[in-house]
Amino acid sequence: MTRLTQAQTFAAGKLASDPTHGEGVLYPPEQAPYYLATGDEEQIFEQCHLRNLPVMLKGPTGCGKPRFVEYMAWKLGRPLVTVACHDDLTATDLLGRYLIRGNETVWQDGPLTRAVRLGALCYLDEVMEARQDTVVVIHPLTDHRRILPIDKTGEIIEAAPGFQLVISFNPGYQHAFKDLKPSTRQRFVALDFDFPGADREADIIMHEGGVDRGTAHDLVGLATRMRELHDQGLAEVPSTRVLVATARLIAGGIPPRQACQVGLIAPLTDDPALRDAMGDLVAALLVD
Repeated sequence: MTRLTQAQTFAAGKLASDPTHGEGVLYPPEQAPYYLATGDEEQIFEQCHLRNLPVMLKGPTGCGKPRFVEYMAWKLGRPLVTVACHDDLTATDLLGRYLIRGNETVWQDGPLTRAVRLGALCYLDEVMEARQDTVVVIHPLTDHRRILPIDKTGEIIEAAPGFQLVISFNPGYQHAFKDLKPSTRQRFVALDFDFPGADREADIIMHEGGVDRGTAHDLVGLATRMRELHDQGLAEVPSTRVLVATARLIAGGIPPRQACQVGLIAPLTDDPALRDAMGDLVAALLVD
């Protein structure tokens, strides 16, 4: 099969025209995706994969959950199918549908079905955004049966060797609005993610953002102070992702304070008081 780029990872609702060609599947690249472990998550994930155990990743926005899944797919040598979950995601979007082509009606696999047939890692990103009646279709894949019934075709597909289901969500943001059913949660081994320690986060920003160590540490220090504003009404604290974006602006020649304004502060809030507070921190901790 043709090896596809990361940009061609499957997105729910945009089904490939011909599933036999493997569109929507990310195959392991030659070089490992950049990922710095913060604990024993790699070893636990590997053992889950060996023992056919599905995995749940919990942690704040932008702390590295998707990158970890990409890295583990590379390490295990497995293809990766990613589904971006949302409110309108249906069971049909996951399983597949009949399409009319010319004078024929043909079945087209959805991303979950494709992953089951391939023996791929199937990653349901932000799974709690999906409706509960959609999520329950994964239940037969997450216990000893490892099967996927397709009612529309009458098939019962046994998961190919290597198939593993991975879900993720941000409990801090989503718990107030919705949660997974206990019957779903208890089918998964759960790994808790958080932002890396200061030195490790600075290493990530240097590598991904292209800035020097001093600038990376300044951005981490700034983010640490801004994360304290969570108790003052900031809905989402600065993630490693926005720090990397800000670093890339700085590396491209944008003055640090301006880069922080457009890459860090503005994406986080529109509240004037919070923006002013974060602007004061930038002025105190960074120099152009």
